Amino acid sequence: MAGKGTPATALLSKNKIEHTLHSYDHDPRAESYGTEAAEALGVEPAQVFKTLVADVDGKLTVGVVPVTGQLDLKALASAAGGKKAKLADKTAAQRATGYVLGGISPLGQRGRLPVVIDESVRDFGTVLCSAGRRGLEIEIAPTDLIALTSAIVAPIAGQP
Repeated sequence: MAGKGTPATALLSKNKIEHTLHSYDHDPRAESYGTEAAEALGVEPAQVFKTLVADVDGKLTVGVVPVTGQLDLKALASAAGGKKAKLADKTAAQRATGYVLGGISPLGQRGRLPVVIDESVRDFGTVLCSAGRRGLEIEIAPTDLIALTSAIVAPIAGQP
């Protein structure tokens, strides 16, 4: 499918990566972007991954976890080779990735940040992640997501 104008979809098209775009009407009152996407698209929530930006020892790092869990900051720091992690400042996350909160994609970010994806990504034939704006998701093979982001795969999802 041809890209619809986000850096994430442009990256997929440029690399000729097989993917499917799913769009839905985003409700600004939704409490969780990821849960909203899973419900709107009728997919298993554990198959939908959210992208969070954290500060690991002063370096911005991306954590990608299922919407059914939370980012385990200690596990992220360890996987990224650091000691301590905290969620990044919202403005810094948006500036570094080029995306708005709720639409941050692990793909096609403005600055190439290190990416760690939760190991549960391998449980599915395809997974969904943000395509770079609220209401637009990319369905992609986990191996392609890992390869395009040069991700480390590690157990970084904690229970909510």
